[in-house]
Amino acid sequence: MTRKKIITIGVFVAISLGGGLYIGATNLPGSWYQALAKPSLTPPSWLFGPVWSLLYVLIGLAGAEVFRSDHVRKLMPIWGLQMLLNFVWSPVVFSAHSLTLGLFVIIALLATIVFFIISASRRVPIAAALFAPYLLWVGFATYLNAALLVLN
Repeated sequence: MTRKKIITIGVFVAISLGGGLYIGATNLPGSWYQALAKPSLTPPSWLFGPVWSLLYVLIGLAGAEVFRSDHVRKLMPIWGLQMLLNFVWSPVVFSAHSLTLGLFVIIALLATIVFFIISASRRVPIAAALFAPYLLWVGFATYLNAALLVLN
């Protein structure tokens, strides 16, 4: 692996993982979230940190693959949009306490992830594959957000 590739991977993983850790640390669920009625499929709270950390690494790796490809102009704006939507969701839900706006944000995020996977699948297939677990988790998170809204 070249030095340039290592640096590119490091930068993209730092952006996604570092940004995700910062957003998570500054927008904790807190007592408001704890008091909400939860759907029966809600995972234990300890699971979210490790899952999101792994996903942020995969997101960063996908971003690095796109950045190094010939398709950076087409795919990087989509990658950037999903990152923005991802980082916006926690403050909207955990700090602003808006499950409704959070649902709109996460649906937009889910649609952007699908669009990224479709767009990248023929151009940078490894980036599309790296987003597959992310798609599944955000799909599940969309269900959780919607269920929280209905139950509360």
